Amino acid sequence: MADRLLIPTREILAARGGKSAVDTARPYAFHVEPECAADGSVVQVATIFLTNRECPLRCLMCDLWRNTTDETVPVGAVAGQIEYALEHLGPAQQIKLYNSGNFSDPAAIPPADYEKIAQHVAPFQRVIVENHPKFCGQRLLQFQKLLAPPLEVALGLETIDPRVLPRLNKAMTLDDFAASAAFLRRSNIGVRAFILLRPPYQTEEEGVAWALRSIAWAFEVGVQCCAVIPTRAGNGVMEQLATQGNYAPPTLASLEKVLEEGLNPARGRVFVDLWDVERFFACTLCGPRRAQRLAEMNLRQVVLPRVATDCPCQSETSGA
Repeated sequence: MADRLLIPTREILAARGGKSAVDTARPYAFHVEPECAADGSVVQVATIFLTNRECPLRCLMCDLWRNTTDETVPVGAVAGQIEYALEHLGPAQQIKLYNSGNFSDPAAIPPADYEKIAQHVAPFQRVIVENHPKFCGQRLLQFQKLLAPPLEVALGLETIDPRVLPRLNKAMTLDDFAASAAFLRRSNIGVRAFILLRPPYQTEEEGVAWALRSIAWAFEVGVQCCAVIPTRAGNGVMEQLATQGNYAPPTLASLEKVLEEGLNPARGRVFVDLWDVERFFACTLCGPRRAQRLAEMNLRQVVLPRVATDCPCQSETSGA
């Protein structure tokens, strides 16, 4: 029987607003930030958000399409974007090349650029790209052979909740993810996973529980690092789901709980995404200090004492 909550791609597209104006000669953003490396040291990581063609998949919760082009960018453009960003960034030991989709999609990153890209990133200790599990194949191996530093691939797992994953329009099963992780590990390529905290169709309590289960499952299939992302609105259809009662953003308390219970250095690193974390603050009195605690936990990979406060928002609970 058809899932009545499954939203067709055409409706996801129809709910969108307009794209941002982008320049194919420039990345749409770039910065350097600290991250805990696999050996426990804190390294500076340069992240470059590349401007390229939109991902062919239309995931329900994704808003990354806003900074993409409709056509494949010219050969040389992506390599030029990386060169431009590196000229304007400070020192860093690792680099992330994030492209709002799939690095090994030839319509997004022309393979003719691989060699020049590899030359630009040669000084770094590690190169991290993002990919859909179904795009993990020979093109990644082609790129890996050109690299001096080791390669790592970030895969969107999102959730292992069997009710929710099929509704995300991700065109992926857990078997697909596990097979891709195994392929990458066999190829001496590192694996990290993106996991959503409270995607659509989950309560606050379910969001915490399934995020923790997803972290555990990811490590079981070979992932070495998990990044937990609080699910945000902003792409049109998510706002529709919110009005229907099928989506609400997670609380800061839930983000705290997932990191506190998810951290386990014996399995691998766990981070929580703190970009725009202010939108999850219940108040501005304790929110910044609680976010700072999470940032320190990201870097140290240990659970730190909770922020002491009498703020009413400290009574908020995840329900888990």
